[in-house]
Amino acid sequence: MKLIADCGSTKIDWCLIENGKVVKQVFTTGMNAVMLTEEEMAQRIAAELMPELGSADGIEAVHFYGAGCISPEVCDNVANAIRKSIPAPVINVATDLLAAARALCGHEAGIACIMGTGSNSCYYDGEKICDNVSPLGYILGDEGSGAVLGKILIGDVLKNQLPADLCEKFLKQYDLDRMAIIRRVYKEPQGNRFLASITPFLIQNIDRPEVHALVLNSFKSFFIRNIQQYPGYDKLKVNFIGSIAYYYKDVLTEAANACNCTVGTIIKSPMQGLIEFHA
Repeated sequence: MKLIADCGSTKIDWCLIENGKVVKQVFTTGMNAVMLTEEEMAQRIAAELMPELGSADGIEAVHFYGAGCISPEVCDNVANAIRKSIPAPVINVATDLLAAARALCGHEAGIACIMGTGSNSCYYDGEKICDNVSPLGYILGDEGSGAVLGKILIGDVLKNQLPADLCEKFLKQYDLDRMAIIRRVYKEPQGNRFLASITPFLIQNIDRPEVHALVLNSFKSFFIRNIQQYPGYDKLKVNFIGSIAYYYKDVLTEAANACNCTVGTIIKSPMQGLIEFHA
């Protein structure tokens, strides 16, 4: 049996597969490997995954794709954390971007992107990631992501850049005021997840011109600042994984067309593609 993990900041999707078929699927709390110690990750795996999994018997390989798995040292920490609960002979740890590329492109060349709480992109040659424009996180980059869309929305609400009725509707819907927002963003941990959590307001009001423009401009910024840096971007399909890309696919396609890009596959989760890849 093989255990595949798709790890994001919000949740981890674990799938135990045998002969290409899912034996068991478990969801646990997300984690960013850069922000947690090896021991903290090991404790989460032991406390959240193992009671649901039941046993590690028969697991021959673990393929873990995670947010923050950006260096050999971090990947080693994750592998060691997994090994404490699952002593499989093979434990491979890689970035969530490689998961996106493998799930979206398989063994074909293309541009693969993540657009969920954060955003990222790469040029993939069918085997490995050959080029990657650094996403830089939601403060310096992450254009088009849920965190950045939420950041722009809140800024426009608090600075009265949206119509008064929309501002009032937003604050009432989420039971927020200026001080509560500042506390959630600057004082409490994981401000990016809070910012991403308010993006449903945008899709609910996407027919309003001001909201449509906010989302469209952020997506255009993603294509201009990231995708257009890859050689031949205008000849390759740009493929997406993530909730933001999935739910805003119409506006995303509109932004792509405006930036001379062609959108290919858009899926919400990479797991099915990873199952096929590893089967």
